[in-house]
Amino acid sequence: MKPKLRLLYKLSFIILLFNYGLIIAGGVFPALNLLCPANKAKNKRDALKTHWLKRFSAIINLSVIKEGEPPERGALLVSNHISWLDIIVIGQYLPAYFVAKSDILSWPIIGYLSRQGGTIFIRRGDKKHIKATAEKMVWALKQNSKIVAFPEGTTTRGDEVLGFHASLFQPALLTRSAIQPVALQYQGLAKQQAPFIGDDAFIPHLIRMLSLDRIEVRLCFLPVINSSGKNRHSVSLETRNRIWSKISECSPENESNQQCLKLSNK
Repeated sequence: MKPKLRLLYKLSFIILLFNYGLIIAGGVFPALNLLCPANKAKNKRDALKTHWLKRFSAIINLSVIKEGEPPERGALLVSNHISWLDIIVIGQYLPAYFVAKSDILSWPIIGYLSRQGGTIFIRRGDKKHIKATAEKMVWALKQNSKIVAFPEGTTTRGDEVLGFHASLFQPALLTRSAIQPVALQYQGLAKQQAPFIGDDAFIPHLIRMLSLDRIEVRLCFLPVINSSGKNRHSVSLETRNRIWSKISECSPENESNQQCLKLSNK
């Protein structure tokens, strides 16, 4: 299919998907909350959210090499952060609450869908808001839910892992929840195109992603961290180091790595 036709084809389906999302978020979710017991309503909302993200993944043709498995019970999953696409990549494999910057609330449609989908928003630099965010995370973990956080606090090009904000680990330590590192790497053309950094705006970046034939990404669910007897700073450092170690496997110095070869030859 020619690039322009492919873009129009994908764009039309994305518009339909966004409309479908608005119907779910604005109509179906409130109805479930009214008609179903709390646990049953949550399970149905989770199933709809996962289904929506899988549809999104199919439209943009995400090609994922997945290693490891997400936890079966409630846990804090901690990932490096490259793009808004990270939420699609991870979210299609597990129902979870995402912790995201409050900036997303201003994005067209996505802001509304994120809020209705239960995203936990954090406002950097606002101590009262950060405390409220931590309380929401504690509540979710006590409900045996999964939370996905990006403790770098910003996105990178994917060739580094910045220092983590240790405060995001405290809710997991307080509730004695599992902490699982997650490593993300975009490959092929997406390695240069997927990073959402600097002055990037959502709509132009989305168009660029739709213009790609496929988006290749390596998603690694790493072993759970043993946090017993550790504080948030030591757990934060250990988690960051594990993610960086995994990402380094596909650095230019390690191009012969078998997982890297799978991706490059796919």
